[in-house]
Amino acid sequence: MSVQAEFDAWAAAGKDRGMEERHWHTAKEALARMPVEAGETVLDLGTGSGYALRALRETRDIGASVGLDASTAMVSNARSYTDEALLEYLAGDFQHLPFQDDAIDHIWSMEAFYYATDPATVLEEIRRVLRPGGTFFCAVNFFAESEHTHQWQEQVDVEMQLWDRERYREAFRAAGLHVAEQNTIPDREIEIPPAEAFPTEDWDRREDMVDRYREWGTLLTVGVAP
Repeated sequence: MSVQAEFDAWAAAGKDRGMEERHWHTAKEALARMPVEAGETVLDLGTGSGYALRALRETRDIGASVGLDASTAMVSNARSYTDEALLEYLAGDFQHLPFQDDAIDHIWSMEAFYYATDPATVLEEIRRVLRPGGTFFCAVNFFAESEHTHQWQEQVDVEMQLWDRERYREAFRAAGLHVAEQNTIPDREIEIPPAEAFPTEDWDRREDMVDRYREWGTLLTVGVAP
């Protein structure tokens, strides 16, 4: 199944709002770190419900910005969730970004980069459209060190790129981006039951749940265009 078909189905089922709620636990911390100034342009790759741009518009007064998603249904939903004239949502391909060189101040992507079929080309496109000094904030839960997320591949009918932290850094550098930061953001809002409550419906051991949410959480890699 294509990425578009997979996430068109998710959007039709209303799963975009559920993704927004779950991702927000760590996304809000990563978004708060972005050096965004009033009036600047932000591109959100894999925008889903469009929540990241709505948050940045409300809290950071960003200028005309674009959310791009492979799913036309996700884009339709995102448009319906706001009447903010400065926010635009488009269906498109990460490997062919519809922007001129040096046109974007900052790029954000949450739980989307690993769906890219050609991630090297995506990073080259990101480098192309970022202005000098612009940043790319890439946040993912699905990565090699977080072993308890690997089963997600079985639940999604599209291929996912399972990279470790070093490979993210190497790929950013190969595309011409300086790696300014890389760390993990724990999810402290997911409630972890006491040991005697395990096994639960989803977890055999409490230690596994702690590892997933508190130890690893979300991997954030920040690239800066020279």
